Amino acid sequence: MKIHYLGAARTTTGSMYLVEVNGAKILLECGLNQGRREESLARNREFLFDPATLDAVILSHAHIDHSGNLPSLCKKGYTGNIYATFATRDLCAVMLEDSARVQLADSQFVSRQRAKEGLPPVEPLYSVEDAERASRQFVAINYERRMSVAPSVTLEFRDAGHILGSAQVILDIREGDRNYRYLFSGDIGRPDQEILRDPQTVEGVDFLQIESTYGNREHEDAGDSREQLCRFMSAALGRGGKVIVPAFAVGRTQQLVYVLNQLCEAGLVPRVPIYVDSPLSVNATEVFRLHSECFDSETYEHLRTKGNPFGMENLTYIREASQSKKLNEVTEPCIIISASGMAEAGRIRHHLANNISNPKNLILFVGFSAEHTLGHQIVSGRSPVNIFGIPHNVQAEVGRIDAFSGHAGRSELLAYAKGLGGDIRKITVIHGEEIPSLAFAEALRKLKPQADVIVPVRGQVIDF
Repeated sequence: MKIHYLGAARTTTGSMYLVEVNGAKILLECGLNQGRREESLARNREFLFDPATLDAVILSHAHIDHSGNLPSLCKKGYTGNIYATFATRDLCAVMLEDSARVQLADSQFVSRQRAKEGLPPVEPLYSVEDAERASRQFVAINYERRMSVAPSVTLEFRDAGHILGSAQVILDIREGDRNYRYLFSGDIGRPDQEILRDPQTVEGVDFLQIESTYGNREHEDAGDSREQLCRFMSAALGRGGKVIVPAFAVGRTQQLVYVLNQLCEAGLVPRVPIYVDSPLSVNATEVFRLHSECFDSETYEHLRTKGNPFGMENLTYIREASQSKKLNEVTEPCIIISASGMAEAGRIRHHLANNISNPKNLILFVGFSAEHTLGHQIVSGRSPVNIFGIPHNVQAEVGRIDAFSGHAGRSELLAYAKGLGGDIRKITVIHGEEIPSLAFAEALRKLKPQADVIVPVRGQVIDF
């Protein structure tokens, strides 16, 4: 078996790994690169292989940095199956279409700006029709069900606890006279987080490929995060400001709404208008309600006895662009949750442009922002920042709460690796910036001294 590391190697975007085994080519993940715009666009437009030669595609979960370039893959010739869980399939149906619409809207906006300078227009990466074509190629499998996806290669999903439908990918392989188990962790969630079940354990692992987003950092205590949320929001709302929250439409938005519901009921956060301004977030929340099989016992009980855990009287979900624009006219204190979490696309960039220079306001990040993204620039204290090519001074308060992240922290990742069964002989560390990946690899060498631990670079090929 050979694995080509084509994305999310010493970085956290553009997840893509090509597995060659028994004469078949299997692609794990097909994510969008995010970050430096010209570099990202170039990588997203060109694959380092011919999509038409693939035999199967396997997707661990629906986040755009893992799934977002599937329409390009199918547009360029892939006609086979895309294997995922049922919830991932349903989320991707709305997320990929939304991605296409966001790209079209952003390309039109940027093209208008470029026209003023006499520059040619830019084209979106793919269309809504391309996204719909990709959605028709999904084949859904539930957790702990096995399916043959290539000669002598059997696929099984286990819950990863990261977002709704997220999975660890198990490939049981017979190659010649060898039988072995390859495990791709996907993105591993935090134990005991709201809504979702904890990551499942996997036995008999020979080759582990593991994420390292927080490979050198711990999260704050989950209990402290609620106190921080109350403190941040109460201060901003108390001074008459708005709270702008860039949040991933799938996962963090639902988690934040769920927590705000509880805090408002307890009187710990002022009951001001809350707006979820993202068509994708609205659609994704509807998908959440359809997949209670992914919920932990507390959320399932809430759904059974109290009704929708993602709704409350002071909460408004916004789909239409006209309603979104009206939020610019709101002068009273309010909370606006909008995608994307890294502030790289979507309506959040308009809300940031309109609110980031008002010192009364709060820009609150509740998840990870990859290096070079707008979110990372804001969190890092840069000012001014460019939004749609226009510089804006950052005068609003900037807050960050790591405990709401859907990624396991360092000790949680190590506990996950320690709990895996089997004589793991090789480990590749992926989906982390270089420093966290290298630090986590060193910790894994101490935890699993029998294993060869590698931190691949983009384009590297590793044999097993």
